[in-house]
Amino acid sequence: MQGFYRNSCRRAESIVRGVVRSAIHRDSGAAAGLIRMHFHDCFVRGCEGSVLLDSTSSNKAEKDAPANYPSLRGFEIIDAAKTRLEAECRGVVSCADILAFAARDSFDLSGGINYDVLAGRRDGRVSLASETYSNLPPPTFNVDQLTRRFSEKGFTQEEMVTLSGAHTIGTSHCKSFTYRLYNFSRTNSQDPSLDPKYAASLRKSCPKGSTDPNLEVPMEARTPTISDVNYYKDILAHRGLFTSDQALLTNPATAREVKSNAMSSSGWKKKFAAAMVKMGQIEVLTGKTGEIRANCRVIKS
Repeated sequence: MQGFYRNSCRRAESIVRGVVRSAIHRDSGAAAGLIRMHFHDCFVRGCEGSVLLDSTSSNKAEKDAPANYPSLRGFEIIDAAKTRLEAECRGVVSCADILAFAARDSFDLSGGINYDVLAGRRDGRVSLASETYSNLPPPTFNVDQLTRRFSEKGFTQEEMVTLSGAHTIGTSHCKSFTYRLYNFSRTNSQDPSLDPKYAASLRKSCPKGSTDPNLEVPMEARTPTISDVNYYKDILAHRGLFTSDQALLTNPATAREVKSNAMSSSGWKKKFAAAMVKMGQIEVLTGKTGEIRANCRVIKS
């Protein structure tokens, strides 16, 4: 519900925003990390903070699955917000809510818009790396696969295209797309749907056969720290970084959405905010289910 912490922890949202603001000030890439983390939390077991749990000697957690490690970042920002909140109102604000607030603040502070986040989520007690495979969409997906995966979570195809716009900020490790540059198919070494100039610049950043795990490129090169519609303009220019980005042009309905978003920044931002609110309600734990963790990395014993 809205204003869930009004009486129990009045400054909850402003505390999270303060922590997120200073994190983005230190590293502008933090915004993309937190939005992606909320998405990866919500798509696996719902928005209940399972992505924040550390692995244990007997369990490999979501954060250590290939879809999340080593690319998912921002855990220390959530920890910092939790520490501040525990000092202010102990045992009140869930880690799942902190992450939902932080994702909203990240979109707003990176040039998006502000929106109201419903709160009252509780934290889950289970996190399994194995559950990421069938729930998170990989960068290799085509439109039909993306549409199906998002519809499993209750989203329309239009909302899938809207949420893909999160790729307007942040970076990607080379390994997520180099197959498009070097050994795409029997007939083409390079993905023919990639603009050749763009492909050439990507090859400079990601040399063939490199095993350096730290090599990364911006998801959208012109304004990589600003939430804007350049992502959609790039797709129209065949400069979508992932197969799953460029694939949005291969279907008439999704291509129409790409064009419409590219033409209306304010329209896309409103749609994105609405889709984020909807995403934040996937399979949430409320009432007496779940718990309120004291430390976002571990369940209460």
